[in-house]
Amino acid sequence: MIHLTLVMALRQIRRNTLRSFLTMLGIVIGVGAVIALVTIGEGATAKVTADIGKLGDNLLIVQPGGFRRSSGFQSANAFTKDDVDAIRRDVPGAEKTAPTAGKQALAVWGNRNWRTSVTGTTAEYLEIRTYTVAEGRTFTEGESSAGQPVCVLGATVRKELFGSDRALGESIRVDKLSCEVIGVLTAKGQSGMGQDQDDVVLVPLRAAQRRLAGNNDVGGIYVTVASGRSTTRVKAQIEELLRERRNIVAGAEDDFNVRDMAEIAQTVSSATGALTALLGAIAAVSLLVGGIGIMNIMLVNVTERTREIGIRLAIGAMAREVLLQFLVEAVVLSTIGGVIGIGAGLLGSWAATRALNVPFVVVPNILVVAFVFSAVIGVLFGYLPARKAARLNPIEALRHE
Repeated sequence: MIHLTLVMALRQIRRNTLRSFLTMLGIVIGVGAVIALVTIGEGATAKVTADIGKLGDNLLIVQPGGFRRSSGFQSANAFTKDDVDAIRRDVPGAEKTAPTAGKQALAVWGNRNWRTSVTGTTAEYLEIRTYTVAEGRTFTEGESSAGQPVCVLGATVRKELFGSDRALGESIRVDKLSCEVIGVLTAKGQSGMGQDQDDVVLVPLRAAQRRLAGNNDVGGIYVTVASGRSTTRVKAQIEELLRERRNIVAGAEDDFNVRDMAEIAQTVSSATGALTALLGAIAAVSLLVGGIGIMNIMLVNVTERTREIGIRLAIGAMAREVLLQFLVEAVVLSTIGGVIGIGAGLLGSWAATRALNVPFVVVPNILVVAFVFSAVIGVLFGYLPARKAARLNPIEALRHE
């Protein structure tokens, strides 16, 4: 019975190919839009999470200044070398600690120049930020402590200043500091926030403090948490230590902030996930529109085939068989549209992710949900026309012209 009804439904759809396709179009667009938006959203989430993860899921970034509820973000006194030493000494979970002092400056070599970010730091900074040296070397402990005028270039700076020329051993001027290029970093590309991680010049911390800043301030502290230690716990220990060292009384707001990259990654992932769900829900509205289209066409079918229905009922067909016939036609239309929509959605999202340079992340659950939802749409919006057909009076139907 079901097999025969299915064959009749397919025959009826093939008989009116163009109208059937236009009827399915709403379902195709709806399913395709849902899958495309969810897939692109998942890819964007994966990319942002991966980019933040490159910094390290066990990384804490300590910076002076904090957000005050009364007046917004407020600057504060910079850290000192003693603050860095105190974190190394008194915070058991702090595995590596790298102080930084940076500024924007003009880098000059010969007749070429490039405005870039200059960061004074120690050799541990490269390990913490997962930088690797492509050419040459990084500065030694002796060069760091003595503040020797040496530097390591990011890939972007090396390209802009030297082009195809050799950079190692050359001397460049960065603001008031003349330094020898001892290394070039491997390119890392853009960060999750869109910043060029290769547009940087690294110099020893003391060289940056004495020759560029003219003071001993530490503008930021990068801390990696030892394996097995909780970043939340280590963050709380650093906050407690710095509050004590900066004489912040109980109840007063911090004049510094400690950012946990694991928390930031989780927050970003949650935000992009919620946005993806919202976009998917908006796209799902078009499925309802497609369902209304199916109901409209099925009602037209009932009107056009009234005489046929009357003949079937007159020769002994039961009302439930007529209802099943039209219901199956509606479900077949919507499921075929769902299958085409899934293919269109995957193809469209693949092209979009390639263009946006984000991972192509297929979510199997959304494929199943979209297909099932398209079939349910067929049942919901096909039932009313099917019931109308089943309730026709055979005598009145046979009189219909």
